[in-house]
Amino acid sequence: MKITVSSVDITRVRTDCLVIAIHENGGDSPSARKVEKATSGLIRTLVKAGDIDGRAGSVLMVPAPHGIGAKRLILVGVGQKPDADDFANAAASAARRLCATRSTSAVLTLAEISASGIDQSARARMLAQALHDASYRFNQLKTTDDKKGARAECTLKRVTLLPGTGRTAAATKTGVKEAAAIASGVTLARDLGNLPGNLCTPSYLASQARKLARSHGLRVSVLNETKMEALKMGALLSVSRGSREPARLIVMEHHGGKRGEAPVMLVGKGLTFDAGGISLKPAGAMDEMKYDMCGGASVFGALVAAAELKLKLNVVGIIPSSENLPDGAANKPGDIVTSMSGKTIEILNTDAEGRLILCDALTYAERYKPAAVIDIATLTGACVVALGNPATGLFSSDDKLAEELLACGESARDRAWRMPLWKEYQKQLNSPFADIANIGGRTAGAITAACFLSRFTSNMTWAHLDIAGTAWHSGANKGATGRPVPLLSRFLINRATAR
Repeated sequence: MKITVSSVDITRVRTDCLVIAIHENGGDSPSARKVEKATSGLIRTLVKAGDIDGRAGSVLMVPAPHGIGAKRLILVGVGQKPDADDFANAAASAARRLCATRSTSAVLTLAEISASGIDQSARARMLAQALHDASYRFNQLKTTDDKKGARAECTLKRVTLLPGTGRTAAATKTGVKEAAAIASGVTLARDLGNLPGNLCTPSYLASQARKLARSHGLRVSVLNETKMEALKMGALLSVSRGSREPARLIVMEHHGGKRGEAPVMLVGKGLTFDAGGISLKPAGAMDEMKYDMCGGASVFGALVAAAELKLKLNVVGIIPSSENLPDGAANKPGDIVTSMSGKTIEILNTDAEGRLILCDALTYAERYKPAAVIDIATLTGACVVALGNPATGLFSSDDKLAEELLACGESARDRAWRMPLWKEYQKQLNSPFADIANIGGRTAGAITAACFLSRFTSNMTWAHLDIAGTAWHSGANKGATGRPVPLLSRFLINRATAR
């Protein structure tokens, strides 16, 4: 799909769909007034008849009457006094309806609507991202195409957004440009997440990183198990012992900043399949454990966005990748392993393996002397219990970094919520036999998991994102979401522009 910014006469433009915003209180947008005049009062007639009431997200499609050149007119409600949530709701509804029409072209005017808390660039970005998200399909492994229903391919090829005038036009173009790069990253993250575990292995992820080196100018290096053994990554390697698939530590670097400038580090959990090991998971929904690498996938996505936007910032992504399966060589409850940091870890539950591969990756990250390090992981079911699916769990030892990430989440509509990381929780990780236990008991599971990681980040400005509730959908809309690529991309963009 190609999204462009161009001035057109909305009453005469030849397109499959013209999308117009209407308010719940009867207020008209500039484009609505033009269409109203050209169609002799069609919109007011439809509102009066109760066909659409203007509530945020409400949608009505009608065959375009005499007076305008579009084949269809789509009216989208934005509410009375739209805020960011109303606008996001309207944008998503419009995008879904457009994809359902089987149209190939469309003109959208929603970006002209003022919404509290978001500027023109943000509105254009949100609208363009909604279009990209709605058009996403994962049909790569099907031998026949779905022609109908939610999984049918979106046929939209050309979409035009009205630019406004002056600075508004420039802001619209900026928003669309950012959205295109972020969408590339989100699409890659979703594609990787949706692949089954028999195809998306640690070696496969490494091969995809090397492809990005060629296509996006990233510097990529991959550590095999021999190199990891030399670095004494005993925690990471202990997880992969139960699998025939060898572990990999993937490093991707975007050099857009000054030489020698401290990079932003992104460390993503890359468990390509997690059966729990000897502490075997229940069979129900175990297939969804292919999504346990979505933290790593989000690092892929964020690096792609940074490269496509040519951000003037040094960014390094690290993905520790392995499988966690039961086997005669697998970790056993009670085993004690030595991490790269030298700390010993008592493995009380082999299904708490994500923190084991992350702790060695975080120790490895120290050698880059990063300006900030953010780890991203589908780490705990406890975070899903606490926050559900709307919000990512955010933990940080640095208030400034935490506030920065929260603000980026709000701006990107990819929200996070800060959780406590108090010293009182650390004692739950005490072990009588090792320096630290890998679980802290039944209570505060998401917090104690973050506390575990904090033991390996004392020399860095660090934050942890627990995306167990936000990385994928279950049920009818099953699939990877690509989160938190929008949040991470916003963070990188802001860091680059603030320099």
